[in-house]
Amino acid sequence: MLQFCSLYSGSTGNSFLIKNNTTNILIDSGVSAKKIIEGLASINISISDIHAILITHEHIDHCRCLDTLSSKYNLPVYANAKTWSALKEKQDKIASHNKKIFNVNENFEINGLKIFPFSIPHDAANPCGFNIYHNKQKLSIATDLGHVNTEIFKNLEGSSSIILESNYEPEILKVSSYPYHIKQRIISSTRSFVKQSI
Repeated sequence: MLQFCSLYSGSTGNSFLIKNNTTNILIDSGVSAKKIIEGLASINISISDIHAILITHEHIDHCRCLDTLSSKYNLPVYANAKTWSALKEKQDKIASHNKKIFNVNENFEINGLKIFPFSIPHDAANPCGFNIYHNKQKLSIATDLGHVNTEIFKNLEGSSSIILESNYEPEILKVSSYPYHIKQRIISSTRSFVKQSI
């Protein structure tokens, strides 16, 4: 049975655990290694029980400690080629055998779990969400969504569980303390907000 836990979520850092009886996968590692280890310990999982880290995109709140975790605990890190290119400083600290590349919109497997990465609209090199399959279950995760398009709806169809993280709420953004140019970046075409419900 697929299970998930949000260890951390928000602009200060993101990390999720996806697991079944045999496999534990971290999706993103956007806080310190110490916090990841503490978060896992709070649900009785050791960092040594983790089989891999999947990276949705290169922003620091999603990959802060991936190099530390990979190098210290010999963990494979999975990202697409454009994301790896954007992670130049971090990838230099990761052993070559732990650098795994997947293609968006192509299935791959980690320890028996089938994973399908799909594109999401976000201002990163090649950001993606994941559909994870085990037996007849499908778990979907998509972070930093400022815009929900038809393709995302299609990828979420038939999911047993869905984890969504939104970028912003328009009215709160208007009155926020962000500078004007940051607000414009957030509401740009790659992050525009569409009022739809799932």
